[in-house]
Amino acid sequence: MQAAGLMAKDQPGRRLSRVRLQPPDIRMLPKLLRPLALILSAVCGFTALAATESASPAATDFDLQGFLDAAIKSGEKRIVVPPGRYRVTPKHARHLQFKDLTDVEVIATGVEMVCTETTLAIAIESCRNFHLQGLTIDYDPLPFTEGRITALAPDKSWLEFEILDGYPDRKLEERIQIYNPATRELRRGDAGWEAIESLGSHRYRVAKHRGYHYNPQADLEEVGDILVTNQTDAPGGSAAHAIISSRCTGLKLEDITLYSSNCFGFLENGCDGSTYLRCKVDRRSPESDPVKRAFPRMRSLDADAFHSTEAGKGPAIIDCTAKFQGDDCVNIHGTYDMVFAAEGTRLRVAAKGQLHLKWGDPVEFLPFQGERPPDATVVKIEPADGLTAEEKEFVSKLHMNEQIQTNLASGHASVFNVTLDHAVALPMGSLICSSLRVGNGFVVRGCDFGYNRSRGILIKASDGQVIGNRIAHSRMAAVLVAPEFWWLESASSSNVEIRDNVIDGCFGTAVEIIAPGGNGKPLAAGAHRNLAILGNKISASPWPNLQVTSTKSLRIEGNTFTPSDAIPPGARSWNWGTGTPQPVVLTDCAEVQQSQDTAKP
Repeated sequence: MQAAGLMAKDQPGRRLSRVRLQPPDIRMLPKLLRPLALILSAVCGFTALAATESASPAATDFDLQGFLDAAIKSGEKRIVVPPGRYRVTPKHARHLQFKDLTDVEVIATGVEMVCTETTLAIAIESCRNFHLQGLTIDYDPLPFTEGRITALAPDKSWLEFEILDGYPDRKLEERIQIYNPATRELRRGDAGWEAIESLGSHRYRVAKHRGYHYNPQADLEEVGDILVTNQTDAPGGSAAHAIISSRCTGLKLEDITLYSSNCFGFLENGCDGSTYLRCKVDRRSPESDPVKRAFPRMRSLDADAFHSTEAGKGPAIIDCTAKFQGDDCVNIHGTYDMVFAAEGTRLRVAAKGQLHLKWGDPVEFLPFQGERPPDATVVKIEPADGLTAEEKEFVSKLHMNEQIQTNLASGHASVFNVTLDHAVALPMGSLICSSLRVGNGFVVRGCDFGYNRSRGILIKASDGQVIGNRIAHSRMAAVLVAPEFWWLESASSSNVEIRDNVIDGCFGTAVEIIAPGGNGKPLAAGAHRNLAILGNKISASPWPNLQVTSTKSLRIEGNTFTPSDAIPPGARSWNWGTGTPQPVVLTDCAEVQQSQDTAKP
């Protein structure tokens, strides 16, 4: 077992050799000689990725940022990085940055960037038509650790675990998942945990939340299981995620592989028309892992794989992979602000930070209860007085994320009077968002997702397609279409097609289209509009395989439902009433067109 605070690379027999030989600056060579230089780089010790299949490949310390900056400064529009495995030191809590670039292409096929601190790998800011291809990203030290459970309380209210050889434990943070070492899949779903307590000698104890009561259907962990949780080692400062893209237009990320991240894999914020083509999020195999470990990696990323927020045109996620990460495979959404009063055309609106509305925006609503009003347009925005004591008390009683709730109720909220082009009737606690920045026009097609603790594909946008994907063993819904009051993530969905997807072994309702209001109850038909669920094949998942609420104009045709005879342990059981279970359950829906889909009882 390693000494406290030391990474696997620092231990005898597991050292990563560091070759301090710099790749040739191919920009200084005649163009006809550049291919030869790249070949020599790969052959003569610059550690092409093929070599990473060995137990302990060489890694080169390389100023990758300096190499790229020099090429960009010289005016190159197509930059080829010499193949190799490069250790990169972050600056200002990021390992690599691209900013204010137009029509630049970076080809990094055969290149692995080893991030040497658990902080942001790449920031891409305010770029137009930027293309990054072929790069592989991993971390040493890893942003998570693994241990084996060595003891359990009789009622499983606490457990103890010991860090496995080859894994770091400089600073552990609670984001626990527990895996079956035989199947190498999740043993159980989520549980609420308290802070992790160190017992010394790489041993730890963690207790479940106060008020815990043993549940034999959920509390399935056993002594000997593998526990995975976050760990941090970022002496230069920490920033979240692997790749963040901000305010980019026409971004294309192609054949990018992520083996680890301290939070999300691909996060885009305020982008327009991004494409993710054949990008891969997966845990690294023992054969290609440069560090020898006592047990293979069970996790890839610490949280979501692909996360898009406030996009103009939503992302196209095509032929991508996302497996074994700590949260959703895909989440596409905008941001709601909260309505505290509606008087004719004027709304009193509070934002958890910056207001997400602009003059001239078309807006839509998520009512606290009842019917969704007709969409409107913003014609004026004016600052207003802060929240009153009554309004703060109302917020304190809402069922929502505690941090957002505290922000609103503490008086830090920004409050505005927003005037619309026509009057709307909205109860206090309703939500409003711009329809221009929710990721409309998205595509998720031909992807391979699953084996994660939460949702497969989470959609809160319109005018999009979820087509031809495979989703296996998600612990929650494989496809979920829903606005989310808890996170203030918008919006409801219209004109969305969910077609020809293959879903296997889902632990909850496989395809779920819902629209709960702020009171937690389904809204009236019309919150979602014009949705089609066609030709999907669902197997080994509990009934109902499909649940839809709050939708007007719904088409359900050609789907196949084949629930398993034995529901997997821990799967969500039937809970939609006391009647006979059905493969499809519809609540508060109107204008439904439904064929006789195939179902095997």
